Amino acid sequence: MEHPSPPTSLPKYLAEALPKQDTETLQEVQNYVEALVEYRDQSVDTEELPEAAEPVEESDSEGSGTVVKEKVTCGDDSCKCASGNPADMHGPYLYRYYREKGTMKSEYIGKPGSEEG
Repeated sequence: MEHPSPPTSLPKYLAEALPKQDTETLQEVQNYVEALVEYRDQSVDTEELPEAAEPVEESDSEGSGTVVKEKVTCGDDSCKCASGNPADMHGPYLYRYYREKGTMKSEYIGKPGSEEG
């Protein structure tokens, strides 16, 4: 068996340091990485979501996290959505809330029922 090559995306300091570790340490690192991936892939707790976000069932959406339906403001102060009144806001749109490096983030998926995603 050949010595494995690190992925090109792996930072140099890790690519150089990992092969120098003993087997026990590598197994601990592997367990840590698996736990970290599992943590980042978990759904975002609904209590962490914006008040107006309504969680929806993920059907064929790819990715991890929690998919929500949310009405938003466009940022134009002259638009009626700026009032914050949900009836005047734009949407609803689908967003995925997820964790990245311990921080909650969101990404736009599309309109409910659209082919975007």
